[in-house]
Parts: sequence; structure tokens; C-alpha cells
Amino acid sequence: MTRLLVLFVTAFVDMVGLAMIVPLLPFYATEFGADATIVGVLVSAFSVAQLAVAPLWGRMSDRYGRRPAILAGLLITACAYVIFAFAGSVHVLLLSRLVQGLGGGTIGVVQAYVADASAPARRTRSLGSLSAVTSLGAVVGPAFGSLMIAIGGRTAPGLAAAALAVLVAGFAARFLAESREAPATASHAVRPATSPRQAIARVIVHWREPAPRLIWIYSLGIGAFYGTVQLVPLLLTNRLGVTERTIGYFIMYVGGMGVIVRSLLLGRVVDRLGEARLSRLGLVLLAAGLVCTGVATNAALIFLGFTLMPLGTAFLFPCVTGLLSRVVPGNERGLYMGVQHTFGGGSRVAFPVAAGFLMDRLGVGTPFWLSGLLVLVALPLVWGLAGIVPADTPVAEAVRLVATADVTGEFPVEKMVERGAG
Repeated sequence: MTRLLVLFVTAFVDMVGLAMIVPLLPFYATEFGADATIVGVLVSAFSVAQLAVAPLWGRMSDRYGRRPAILAGLLITACAYVIFAFAGSVHVLLLSRLVQGLGGGTIGVVQAYVADASAPARRTRSLGSLSAVTSLGAVVGPAFGSLMIAIGGRTAPGLAAAALAVLVAGFAARFLAESREAPATASHAVRPATSPRQAIARVIVHWREPAPRLIWIYSLGIGAFYGTVQLVPLLLTNRLGVTERTIGYFIMYVGGMGVIVRSLLLGRVVDRLGEARLSRLGLVLLAAGLVCTGVATNAALIFLGFTLMPLGTAFLFPCVTGLLSRVVPGNERGLYMGVQHTFGGGSRVAFPVAAGFLMDRLGVGTPFWLSGLLVLVALPLVWGLAGIVPADTPVAEAVRLVATADVTGEFPVEKMVERGAG
């Protein structure tokens, strides 16, 4: 619990810095002459860099530890915020987003840390708590960013975010312990036998297996939500006359809803419905929220969409990630969570670019309701997930090793003995 508390403080402050500048990006870009399509490219640039490095961060953390990867990501992120502060063109904004994505590639490492430090039955709750903490950062950050720009001008939000990143990196260096010192240490004793390239290929080729299915569900949901919500300022400006001085408060509402659901409802609902059924409900609620936002012509319907979207994501993402942590072996947990963010990053590249294109040609609401319809495509992938056996149990590990023997023709008995599955 001590390890998790320190990590949650780190994640909260890091998210405050991120949430300070992201809502300002569309306003800065349009001032430099960018249209909605270019804004979509800038939004996607973060995910391009993230998807390239996330599996590498994950594998490095499996081998050398979660702590050094998290610290390195924070320092890289601080550099990105400084670049953002002094950006004078679309090209420099693009550079800042790419560097930010390099640092943000450690999100899978953070989730793997939580999984290391939590008992299998409590992982979804712990991941939900992590989401609640970051959502709280998303509540504070946008309003803080709008306040900073009102006080200190255009450079103030970026410099303040960079200062927060350096501050939290120092805090983590002093207080954040390595998660492999937790009881889960034994699961890290064996180096991952799977390379990032092999893991990515397995998700594509063996998409019916539990882990790949979970990764595809996550990817479609994350792309539909984050790929469009970052273009919300353009929709609100068009329909409600929102400006860069007030956008932070709208984003704050979305984050606030996420905090309430994750901190007060998620644990109880998981106990009652289980992760698989709650994932289905999350998909439906997310789809409904996106559709409402897209077709809204008044503030009431927009706020309904802004309520349903965080409700859906609060149910969907922690459950999917919690299930993923239980169907992969412990010494490959960081790798597969990194792969999850690689595929999620791919969808976060495609969705904003497509959304910007659709906004320019078919109207500002089109990408939202269309993304909502696409989310429903993931529903069939959720069926049957309730029968997944957690990989943390000896029986499940034995089954995994037998499956490996099926593929390779070898039965690694010594690995079973090492991991206590014999």
C-alpha cells in the first residue's frame, strides 16, 4: 500500500501537468494557421511516439525494474513541456508532442507496477484507483492551465507543467520503491522469453486468445474516446462559444466524473458484476456518451454525453487492464501492458486524424457519433471473458506452459518448478 500511495502521488502530479497543456493545444495550433486536420495530426503525434516505445519501456522494466523507467519518462516529459512553452509554430508543437509521447510510453510500466504491488483479486480495484488519481489530476490540470495562461501568458502553462514534472521526478526518486521488492518478486525471476515484436505479432495473428482480445477491446475504446475528446474544444467553440480561457472547466467536469465513479462506484460494481460484464457495460455507456456529444445542439445534451463518456471509460479500461494482468505471466506483464499501449497508441493516431478530416468536411459532431457506433463493434470480443483463469494461479501457469509445449514441442518442466507450478 505504501508503494501504491507513492506511485499515486507521482501519477497525480504528472497528470496535472499533462492536463494543463492538452486542452490548450487546439487553440495554439489554430493561432498558427492549423485547421482541424492538422490539429488531429498534432494530437496523434503523441500516440505515434508512444506506440513506438511502449513495448521497449515495458520490456526494460521487466528486466531492470519499473522505477528507473518511470523516472526516465518523467524527465523526458519535462523536456517536452519546455518545448511546448516556447513553441512558435506548428512544427515546434509537433516536436513537443513527439517528445511527450516518448516520455508517456511508460504508462504501461506504471500499470505493471500497480499489478506487481496488488493481489490478483484486487488488481482491478487498484488500477481503478490509479485511474481515479489520474482523473483527479485531469480535473485540476485544465483549470490550472487556464488560470496560468491568464496570469502569465502563453509560456506559463508549459513552464509550470515542466516544473511539476521535475518536482515529481525528484519525489519519486526519493520515495518510490522498486515494485519487484514486493511479494510478486518471484514472478520476475525469469526473463521474458517473448520479444516486443513477437508479442505484437501474436496479438495480430492469434486475436481470439484472451490477451489479444483484451488488447483489441482496449485499443478500440481508447481510440474512440481519447482520439475524439481532445478535439472537444473545436466542437464546444462551434456550438457553445467556448474559448481557451473557459475550456479547462469543461474538461474538468469530465475528469471529475471519472474521479467520482472510480473512487466511489468501481470497486462495488466490480464485486457485483465482475470484470467481463462490467467491460460490456462500459462499452455501451461510452458509445452512448460519444453519440450524445456528437448530435448535441445544446448544453444539456453535451453534458449528458460528458457524463456518460467518463462513466463508460471508468468501467471499461480498469477492467480490461486488470484482466490482462491476470492472463499473462508475471515476468511478461510489463511487456504486454506496453504492447497494449502500442495498439492503443495506434488507434489514438488513426482516430484524431480521421476525426479532424471528418470535422473539416462533414461537421464538428460527425467523428463523435461515428466513433460511438464503432465502439459497439468491440462488444462480441467481450463475450466469454468471464471464464478466463487468472495467470497468477499455479494451475493457470501450468496450462500456459502446456500450451507453450503444444506450440514448441517442448515441455519446460524446470520452469514449472521455478515458478511453483509443479
